[in-house]
Amino acid sequence: MSAPAGLRELLLSRIADVPDHPQPGVVFKDITPLLDDPAAFGAVTEAFVELCERHRVDKVVGLEARGFILAAPVAIRAGVGFVPVRKAGKLPRATLRQAYELEYGTAEIEIHADALAPGERVLVIDDVLATGGTADASLQLIRRAGAEVAGVAVLLELDFLAGRQRLEPGLKGAPLEVLITV
Repeated sequence: MSAPAGLRELLLSRIADVPDHPQPGVVFKDITPLLDDPAAFGAVTEAFVELCERHRVDKVVGLEARGFILAAPVAIRAGVGFVPVRKAGKLPRATLRQAYELEYGTAEIEIHADALAPGERVLVIDDVLATGGTADASLQLIRRAGAEVAGVAVLLELDFLAGRQRLEPGLKGAPLEVLITV
């Protein structure tokens, strides 16, 4: 899935480049101007709701932290459950935890152990697909919970970071849906 030209231009016009954040040489993609524009935010929400309907989703998973902002209204609008994937140690009840490799070191994410039921179809939603590590770890968590990965949907893919290549084996044939690739 790719956004139609008019929608693509609207969304790109609402994503600000912030040079040298969080460190020199990095250009951060700031989606807060998009969130401030009801038309743009609504268009992203509706695009993701269509994916929920197309893929017969039971729940959406939002990846910390901007994935929460995008996934929660999608869940409400689609009439499905919302499950947050958090950094390790942030959830208050029993969890499933997944470690994954970063460029320099490792990180861990968690979901509540009872958040997903066996056989539920789950769509992962996030703002940006960069290196793919967090998204790939979330797929492992979903499957460990017994649920089925219906796909991954992102607003923006940073193609030059090759996250798609890292994520593809973990998708196991489930779709990667991207509104904008840069």
